[in-house]
Amino acid sequence: MNVPPRPTKRRRLRAPIEPGLPVIDAVADDPRSGLHKLRRRSSGTIVEAAGAGDPVADGTVIHDSIVDGIAASATESTTTPEPRYAELHCLSNFSFQRGASSAMELFERAKKLGYAALAITDECSLAGIVRALQAAEETKIKLIVGSEVQLAEGPRLVLLAANQDGYSDLCRLITTGRRRSAKGEYRLARADAERLGDGVLVLWAPTHPGDAVKDEEHAAWVARHFGGRAWIAIERHHGSDDDARFERLRALSARHALTPVAAGDVHMHVRRRRALQDVMTAIRLGCTVAEAGHALFPNGERHLRRLEDLAALYPDELLAETLRVAGRCDLDLRKLDYRYPHELVPEGLDAITHLRTRTWEGAAKRWPQHVPDAVRTQVEKELALIEKLRYEHFFLTVEEIVSWAREQEPPILCQGRGSSANSAVCYCLGITAVNPDNGNLLFERFLSEERNEPPDIDVDFEHERREEVIQHIFGKYGRERAALAATVISYRSKSAVRDIGHALGVPDDQLDGLSGLFSRIRSGQPFETVLRERGFDPSSRTLRKLFALAAELRGFPRHLSQHVGGFVISEQPLHHLVPVENAAMPERTIIQWDKDDLEEMRLLKVDVLALGMLTCIRKCLDLLHAHGLWRHPYCGERPALHDIPQGAADQGDDPIDAVYDMICGADTIGVFQIESRAQMSMLPRLRPRAFYDLVVEVAIVRPGPIQGDMVHPYLRRRKKLEPVEYPQSRFERDGGGNASQVRDALGRTLGVPIFQEQVMKLIQVVAGFTPGEADQLRRAMAAWKRRGGLGHFRDRIHDGMIARGYEEAYFERIFQQIQGFGEYGFPESHAASFALLAWASSWLKCHHPAAFTCALLNSQPMGFYQPSQLIQDARAHGVRVLSVDVVASDWDCTLEPLPASASPARADPVGLRLGFRQVRGMSKELAERLVAARRQKPFDDVADMTRRAAVAPAERARLADAGALHSLSGHRYRARWDSAGAEVPLPVLADATLHEPAVELREPSVREDVLTDYATLGLSLTAHPLALVRGELSRRRVSPALATKDAANRGRNLRCAGLVTVRQHPGTAKGVTFVTLEDETGIVNVVVWRALAERQHRVLLESTVMAVDGVLEASDGVHHLIAKRLYDYSPLLPELAFASRDFH
Repeated sequence: MNVPPRPTKRRRLRAPIEPGLPVIDAVADDPRSGLHKLRRRSSGTIVEAAGAGDPVADGTVIHDSIVDGIAASATESTTTPEPRYAELHCLSNFSFQRGASSAMELFERAKKLGYAALAITDECSLAGIVRALQAAEETKIKLIVGSEVQLAEGPRLVLLAANQDGYSDLCRLITTGRRRSAKGEYRLARADAERLGDGVLVLWAPTHPGDAVKDEEHAAWVARHFGGRAWIAIERHHGSDDDARFERLRALSARHALTPVAAGDVHMHVRRRRALQDVMTAIRLGCTVAEAGHALFPNGERHLRRLEDLAALYPDELLAETLRVAGRCDLDLRKLDYRYPHELVPEGLDAITHLRTRTWEGAAKRWPQHVPDAVRTQVEKELALIEKLRYEHFFLTVEEIVSWAREQEPPILCQGRGSSANSAVCYCLGITAVNPDNGNLLFERFLSEERNEPPDIDVDFEHERREEVIQHIFGKYGRERAALAATVISYRSKSAVRDIGHALGVPDDQLDGLSGLFSRIRSGQPFETVLRERGFDPSSRTLRKLFALAAELRGFPRHLSQHVGGFVISEQPLHHLVPVENAAMPERTIIQWDKDDLEEMRLLKVDVLALGMLTCIRKCLDLLHAHGLWRHPYCGERPALHDIPQGAADQGDDPIDAVYDMICGADTIGVFQIESRAQMSMLPRLRPRAFYDLVVEVAIVRPGPIQGDMVHPYLRRRKKLEPVEYPQSRFERDGGGNASQVRDALGRTLGVPIFQEQVMKLIQVVAGFTPGEADQLRRAMAAWKRRGGLGHFRDRIHDGMIARGYEEAYFERIFQQIQGFGEYGFPESHAASFALLAWASSWLKCHHPAAFTCALLNSQPMGFYQPSQLIQDARAHGVRVLSVDVVASDWDCTLEPLPASASPARADPVGLRLGFRQVRGMSKELAERLVAARRQKPFDDVADMTRRAAVAPAERARLADAGALHSLSGHRYRARWDSAGAEVPLPVLADATLHEPAVELREPSVREDVLTDYATLGLSLTAHPLALVRGELSRRRVSPALATKDAANRGRNLRCAGLVTVRQHPGTAKGVTFVTLEDETGIVNVVVWRALAERQHRVLLESTVMAVDGVLEASDGVHHLIAKRLYDYSPLLPELAFASRDFH
C-alpha cells in the first residue's frame, strides 16, 4: 500500500497588493488534493501575481523573493554557493500544457540557487530554445540544449546536444517524429534514436512506477546502442517508494554499466506553480482536475530544488556527475552555420556581380531615359553594404519569387512593403514600388551595418493566388530547405479563463459571461464589483481560484501556428538548424521558431503575404481590358498597376482632380486603407491634393501619431491656423538666418514627425545619435509599453538636445511623440507602398465604378464593407446592378453591355450582373454546371435547366428563393412551384415531355421579396429594409440618414435609425465605440461614449436595427451623431437576416 508523503507545513505568503483583485493565499502542497489549497485573506485584495521577474500583477503569482524570503529564509544561505549541480531534465512552458514556468523564470531561479547549468529539454521540441538562450545569456547560467522524447517501444529519453553535430542530429530526429505525424503530435521509434551520432548524449529517464522487466530490457538497449555517452537519470520526488526505487535503479545501472546521474524532471521553477501545472494537465487531457486522477503529479517536487535539498536526496557522486555531463556539452547556438541558397547565381559569376547586373537592368527599365544621379549614388551605396554583409543571395532569392509571380498567366500582382520600400536596390529589382527618386527614403531603416541584423522583406501578393507562390517556393527549394516560420499562439485573458474554467468544472454558460471580465479586473476595477454586476458570487472560492490561475497562465504559449507568410529558405536542409513540423494546413511545413527567434538567430526571412486589394485591382484591370474600357496607354499585353495615371490635383488634369475631389469628400467606400470610419473622418480635414498627402493620410490615422499628439498640430499647420516652427540648435542660432536641420528632417510634414524614419532622422539631428543608435531607439519605441526601456534613451536624448542648445520644452514634446510611437506608427516607406494602392483603387472607383465594384465583390471577403453596402454605394454612383439570373450569371459577378441611354454620360456603358457567388449556400460546382449547359443552348424553362444541368431539388429551391429563376419562371412563388415540379428524368424518359397547365400564384409583396433577398443573398435590389418600416419610423420621429448632412441640423437633437453595418471599438479610442447605421438614404456615423456603451451594452452589441438619440456634430464636412440613448428596433424587422462587420 502506498503511503502519501507527510504534508508540508502551511505557509502564508504575503506580497504587495494590487487593487481590485481577489486575495488568496497559496498553501504549500497538500498530497490529498490535485491543487494547492487557496484561501481568501480577510483584506479583500490579491497577492501580487508574478513569477521571477514577471511584472504582471493580475492574479496569484507570488514573487520568488517572497518564496525565498519567507518560506526558505531559515535554511537558505544568503550567499551564492559554489555550483555543485546542473539540472539535466527541465521542461519550460514550451512543452505546451506541461511546463508551468517560462525559460526566464527557470534561469533566474537556477541562478538564485547556484546551479552551474540548466538543460531545457522540452518534449520533442526546440520551440522555446531561443528564449532559453536569451535567458541563459542574461543570467550567465550555462544553457544545455536538449529534448525529451517518448519512444513508441517505451523508453523515455532525454537527449542533450554536446556539439554542433549533435544539435543537427537532434533537430533531424525531432523533424522525423513531427513530420510523420499530425500537427501537435510525434512518433519516434528506437530505430530513429539509434541513428543519432556521437554528438548526442543520452539520458534514459525511467518512468514511475516503472516495470522491472521492461526497465531491464530498456537499460540493455540503451547501454548497447549508446555506450559511453549514455546515463540513467535517477529522479527522486519524495514518493512513497522513493528509497526502494532508487536502490533498484542503481543496481540496474551497475548491471548494464550505465552511469547514474541525478535529474529532476523539472516542470516548474518553484513549488507553488503546482496548482497551475495541475490545471494545465487537465487542459491537455481535456478533462477537469477532479477527473485527472493519477495523471496529476502526487506532489509539487518537480521544481528547481535547493542544493541542500538535493544533497539530502542524492549521493555526492550523482550530483557531481551532473557537472561532468554538463561539461561534455559544448554547443554554442550563436555559431549555427546558416547559408542562403546559391543556385540562382549563374555558373562562373559571383553573387555580387550577378546582383549588380540584375539591379542595373531593372534600373534601366524604371528610368528608360536616364537613371538620376542621386539614385545611382544610392544604389552603389546599398550594393556595397549588401556585399559587405553578404546578403546578395537573399536579394536574388526574393527577386526570383517576384519575377516568377509576374510571369504567370495571368500575372500575379505583387508589391513589396514595409522597410524594404526604403531600398533603391529593391525598387530596381521590381520588389517594391516606391520610387527612391524623391530622396526621402531611409535605407538604414531597412539595412544597417551598425544594427547587425538581417533585412526583412515583405511582399504582398493577390490573396487568392498567394498559395501558388507558396507552392512555387516549396517546389523550387523542396521541403527540406524551405519552410514557413511559426507563430506562437499565447494565452490571452479570455482563452486563459475559458481553458482554466473547463479544468475547474465551471459550466460553459458561466464561462461565456466570465471570459470577458478579466480585462476589466486587470484594469483596476474592483473584483467584487465586476463579478456582482454580472450576477456572479465574488466570494466563490472556485471563481477566485479561476482568476488567480488565469493571471498566471496569461501570456504562456498555448501552441504553435504558422506565420502568415514568413519563409525561411536555406542552402542546407533546414533540420540542421531547427526542427521542422507539419502545419495544420495541408502541403505546408513550419519550423519551430517564430519571427523573433529568427531575428535573434540572424536567419533571413522573406514574408510572402496576402492582400485582397491586389486581387481586386488585378481583376478590375482585367475586366476593363476585356471589355475595351481602358482608355490609357499601357506597356505590356494588358493594363498593369503602374499604368494607372498619377499626378497632383489642380494641375489642369480633370481626371486627376476628380479622384482627389472624391477622396476629399470621403467618398471612399471600398478604397484601400482610407475606407474606415477614422480615415473617412480625416479625409475632409486633411484634404489630400497630392500623392504625398495620401502617404500622410495613410500613416496619420494610427495609434502612434494619435497618442503622440501629432494629428491636431499637423492639421492646424496644414490649414495655416498655427505657425510652422523649426527649432534651431545653438550653432544654427549663432550663425544667423533660418537654417535648421529640423526643417531638413520634418519639412515635408510641417515640423511634426509622422513617420518612424522621421523620428530616426530627427534624433540624429537634435541629439547626436548615430544611425544605428537611432534604429535601436526605433526598436525600443515599439516595445516600451510591454518591456519598458525608454529611460536610458530619455536621458541620452535630453542630454544631447540640451548640449546642442534646444529648449527643454522641445525635448518634452519630442519625447512625448516618441512614446506615442510605442502605440504603433508607420514607416514612411510602408505608408507610401499602401498609398500607391489607395490611389490606384481611388482612380478605379472614380472612373470605372462598375468594374471596380464587380472586382470588389469577386474578391470577397476583404475590406470593411459587406456586399450590400458595396452595391448600395455603386448604385449611388450610377451603376446599374442586375440581379442573379440563371440565364445570364456566372459564378463571379460580371459586366454586361448597356444601351448608351441606360448609362450616365461619364460612366462606362456596362451594367454589373451579380454572380452565383452571392447566393448563400450555393456551390461553385453547381454554377459551373449551369454555365456549361447554358453555353451549349439557352434554357427553355426550369425543367430544361434541371434536366441538362442535373440540378437537385434543394439546389433548385435555393435558386428559386434567390430570385435566380426570374427569367424562366417569373416571381419567386412561381419559381418555387416550377422548381418543385421539375425532376431529372430517368434515361428512358429523357426525351419525353409532359406539359401541365399553369397554376396562378400571387406575387410576393415587396416586404417578402426584400426579406427573402437578405436571407438568400445578404442584399436586395428591390428596396432597403428600412424603407419597409419608414412609416413606423416617422411615427417614432426618426429622421432619415440624409438629415445628418443638412447643415441646418448641426447642434440639434436627432433620432436616427438604420441597419448596424459596422461596429468599431479601437484600443486607442478610450472606450469609444463607433457605429455605422444605414438606411435607404445613406449612412449615419454614430459615436458612443464609454459610459453609454457600458450602460447599454446589450443594445449596442446585439441590435440588428438600432435607433439613436443624439446631438449632430459637423466640422469640415464630417458629420457625427453623438449618442445619448440607444434603442433596439430589431423587432420592427424580426425576420431580417443581417449581421454587421465588427472590428476591434
